[in-house]
Amino acid sequence: MSLSSPLDLLRAATDVTLLAHVRPDADALGSALALGRALRQRGAVVRVAFALPDEVPESLRGLDVGGLVVPAAEVPASSPLLICCDTPVPARLGSLADRVEATKAAGGAVLVVDHHASNTRYGTHHVVDETAEATAVLVLDLLDQLGVELDEPIARCLYAGLMTDTSGFRRAKPSTHRAAARLVEAGVDPDRLTREVVDDHPFAWLPMLSAALGTARLEPEAAQGYGLVSAFVTLEAAAGVRLEEVEGVVDVVRGVREAEVAAVFKQQAPDEWTVSLRAVGKIDVSVAARTLGGGGHRLAAGCTVHGSADEVLTAVRNALATAPLL
Repeated sequence: MSLSSPLDLLRAATDVTLLAHVRPDADALGSALALGRALRQRGAVVRVAFALPDEVPESLRGLDVGGLVVPAAEVPASSPLLICCDTPVPARLGSLADRVEATKAAGGAVLVVDHHASNTRYGTHHVVDETAEATAVLVLDLLDQLGVELDEPIARCLYAGLMTDTSGFRRAKPSTHRAAARLVEAGVDPDRLTREVVDDHPFAWLPMLSAALGTARLEPEAAQGYGLVSAFVTLEAAAGVRLEEVEGVVDVVRGVREAEVAAVFKQQAPDEWTVSLRAVGKIDVSVAARTLGGGGHRLAAGCTVHGSADEVLTAVRNALATAPLL
């Protein structure tokens, strides 16, 4: 294993594969594309990929202006340098998870760039900081250290990650706004980008949202007495909408003032559900998610659970009952 620093790896890179987690969000894909574009400008052969879905989510297509994304089937078995962005554990890479160990076995380096509290440090090199607002913040710092000049496409990718992972700057620090200002100065149009990534929905979003909210349930006694609000998005309800519409339901549900925790269950198969957990500030939902095989941040986490609707809700309720208080 090389003793090089992450910056040494990036400076010397000539062939790089950057992976985002399955069902990539703006932070995962934006971070990979921003770093990938910078490395390509430095002369490296670069490819960006993720295992699911089969193509870039429609709301994020405007980030890949350089055509760096390749299908998962075109990702080599191993790479001289593999960079995993916004991915706390290899399992979140889906069918591409085997590239981590294959790259190590072939003598390559695996650089993990991430801000999840549940990161397991599975690479050979790590830029992991759970206090960072987004992985995009860590990538911006790496680009600064590399001396990369921010062009508009790089800035757009980073702004998308920063804006979405802070819930529209609701969880921003002074440094967050300073970073955002730099990205706007580099040419980002915040209004256009926010509409493209967050606010633009097909009409089918409304019936789906109506069906999901029709399942909403408030349990004031749950989540250690701080309250739990839950909702379910069934396969039938999600049939006519994009992945981004389904993923956005939790941002509506989390607004219920009587609940500390919001949980949205998104059906993947008859007895399989992915769960998005959000907390206001009293309960560490990352620990609850890890109890169920997932992970994430203290106030935003997720997992996959199996069973009927009642069974998976019970599993999440029980996990929250023992999660640490903040």
